[in-house]
Amino acid sequence: MTSAIGCTEFSLETGIRTAVIARCLKMSRRTIGRYFSRFANDGLNALLSAKATKPNDDPERDQFLFSLLHSPPSAHGINRTSWRMDDLHRIMAESGHRTSRKRIRALIKTAGFKWRKARIVLTSNDPEYHTKVGVIKQILSDLKEDEAFFSIDEYGPFAIKRKGGTKRVGPGEDYVVPQYQKSKGWLILTAALELSRNQITHFYSLKKNTEEMIKMAELLRAEYRTCRTIYLSWDAASWHISRKLFSHLDEVNQQAVQDGFPILKTAPLPAGAQFLNVIESVFSGMAKGIIHNSDYPSAEAAKDAIDRYFKERNDSFVRCPKPAGRKDLGA
Repeated sequence: MTSAIGCTEFSLETGIRTAVIARCLKMSRRTIGRYFSRFANDGLNALLSAKATKPNDDPERDQFLFSLLHSPPSAHGINRTSWRMDDLHRIMAESGHRTSRKRIRALIKTAGFKWRKARIVLTSNDPEYHTKVGVIKQILSDLKEDEAFFSIDEYGPFAIKRKGGTKRVGPGEDYVVPQYQKSKGWLILTAALELSRNQITHFYSLKKNTEEMIKMAELLRAEYRTCRTIYLSWDAASWHISRKLFSHLDEVNQQAVQDGFPILKTAPLPAGAQFLNVIESVFSGMAKGIIHNSDYPSAEAAKDAIDRYFKERNDSFVRCPKPAGRKDLGA
């Protein structure tokens, strides 16, 4: 404080500006002004006994600041969707809660406010969502050894051309993929994942329609002929719930027991709930390992790679059995 006193006295005598003293002592001009006032009114003892004071708590000011943060700027005539510090400072001052930007930042930080990116929540607008999910959970929880539950969907169509992705590159090495390329063909992959055995059955299609679903149903009832019942679960795409498909299932079921085939039953997913289709996670893994960063010379080469991927995956779960989808469907 000695230097402060000396500087103060010198200021009173010679008229040195407060800004110069503040810069010299690395203090604010407001603080220097308070020192001048104490010294002028109460003398040296008041100056020596003075203690630094913190800004007084103002619950009303704090509450008003947090109410601003919870309201859109447009409610206060500001054409923005998120708050800027300048806008907060101005609105608080106009509302009688004048405070510094530094204090506003401190209050926001102390209260625990942070910048956070919105997380997209997966939802379904199907009014029978809980009923349909409940049926699937019940089937899975009661699934017998001579029963099979299939998650079915299509992947594609996708073009056969050089694909981008994420991979390790060396220092200074560029990794680019041309935006415009000549396609070498295209594919639609139709596949079914048996959840209890974790096995994939797949083929390639030219279209997504009811005929392809009938083809898949016939393939599964032949491949899993030793099963008593087969459950087919898919999303609400039109070709998955067509009258022609259900008519075909009813027809084959009438002769199923007599001909030595399993009964085919459907367990449809709720509309708009593709995130519950367990095979989507298999498609994701296949795309990451086989499609991304690829440059297949033809559609046949891409098919060979996909066939090998699913064969290796199936063999792996034959050696080390592990069911699929129980966590995703909450069963």
